[in-house]
Amino acid sequence: MTAIAIELPEEVRVARDGIVAFAEQEVMPRHAQCADLFEDPTRLYNSEGRFSDELVELITEVRTASAAAGFFSMCVPQPLGGAGLSHLAYYVAWEALFHQCGPKNWLMLYALAHWAFGPSKLLEQISERAQTEYLPDLIAGRKSMCFGLTEPDAGSDASRLQTKAIADGQGWRISGRKIWTTNAPIADYCIVFAKMDEGITAFMIPTDSDGFLIQRIIKLFGHIGGDEAEIALSDVYVEPWQVVGEIGKGFNAALYGVSLGRIYNSARSVGYGRWALEAAVEFSKIRNAFGQPISEYQGVTFPLADSAMDLHAAHLMGINAAMLLDAGEPAIKELSMTKAFSVQKGLAAVDRAIQTHGAMGFTNELGLTEAWQALRVVNVADGTNEILKKTIAQRLQKGDVAL
Repeated sequence: MTAIAIELPEEVRVARDGIVAFAEQEVMPRHAQCADLFEDPTRLYNSEGRFSDELVELITEVRTASAAAGFFSMCVPQPLGGAGLSHLAYYVAWEALFHQCGPKNWLMLYALAHWAFGPSKLLEQISERAQTEYLPDLIAGRKSMCFGLTEPDAGSDASRLQTKAIADGQGWRISGRKIWTTNAPIADYCIVFAKMDEGITAFMIPTDSDGFLIQRIIKLFGHIGGDEAEIALSDVYVEPWQVVGEIGKGFNAALYGVSLGRIYNSARSVGYGRWALEAAVEFSKIRNAFGQPISEYQGVTFPLADSAMDLHAAHLMGINAAMLLDAGEPAIKELSMTKAFSVQKGLAAVDRAIQTHGAMGFTNELGLTEAWQALRVVNVADGTNEILKKTIAQRLQKGDVAL
C-alpha cells in the first residue's frame, strides 16, 4: 500500500527494497546479537569518548558487507566505482532505511555511503592520483572520511573561515580549527576547507597526517561519547594532487556537499517520523484509559492525523527536490523548503508519538527519545531552519516564485 502516486523507476524500487532487506539481514541481527554492547555506554565508547574498537569493528563489518552486496556505493557515480544511481534513489533509500530500522538499529547509518562519511559524487572532483590512492578502500567500505567545513566562528556564515593554506614549495601548509566534524573520530580522510589568496580551497587529507589532531570529542545530550569532533590542524602539509576541484573554488564543493546533506536529513526526518507515527498508532489501539482504548479520544488521534498530513507533504517534497536535482536544476529554493519543512515536521511527529505513549515514551526501550535527539540535531545541521528561510526569502525576492 502506498500514498504516493508518483511511480518510482524500477531501479530505484529495486535498490530501496534491496537495501532494506540487507538491513534486515545484516544490521538488525548485529544489534540483537550485541545487545549488551549497545545497552552499555561504557562499552560503546572508550575513555576519550571515541567509539570503542568493538563498535568500530561492527561499523566496518556493515560497510564492507554492504559494499560486497552492491548497496554501499550504489549512488556513487560509475566512473568512481559505484552504480551511479540518482539523487532520487539516494533520498528513497535513506527514507526507507530510517523508516524500517528506526533509531534502535542505528548501524544502518553505515549501510549506504553517506555523502560526508564515504564516497559520493563529490569525489569526482579529486585528482586521478587521489582516486587511485583513496577511492578503492572508500568504495569497499574498508575506510571512511569526514567533511571539515564548520569552524568555531564560522557556522552558517562560511565566509568567516579562518583556516589557512600557506604556500610552501610546491604545496601548502594548512593551519586552523574545525568543529562539529561528524565521523571525524574514526575517519581515515578529511576534506578540509581553507582560505588562500585565490579563495576557499578544499583538500583531501589523511587523518593520520603530521599536524592533524582530533582535539576533543563533542558529547551531546548527556552521552559519555559521540562521533562529533573538534579538529586542530597545525602546519599540515598538502600537495597539489590533494586539491578537491579547483584552487579557489572550494566553496562550490561545499555547497554541493551541503545539498546532499539536506537530501539526507530530509529523508531521515520523514523516515523516523513515519516510524514514530506507526508506533504511536499501534500503541493507541492497545492502551486503555477510562474504559476504552485511547484511540477513541480525539485528543490522542487528531495530533497523529496532523503528523500524517505533515509527513505525507514532507515525503512528496523530498521526492520532488531529488527529482529536480536529477533533472539538472539547482533547486536552491525547493531543497531549502524541503529540508526546513521535513526536519520540523519529523521532529514534531516524534514528539507527538512520545506524548501518545505517556511516560513510556521516555523509556530507553522504545527508542523514541533517540529519534527525538537525532531530529533535534538535524534542525541545525546542514543549514538551520532560520538560514534556510532566509535563502527561500532571497530566492523569492529575486523572482523565483514558482511553487
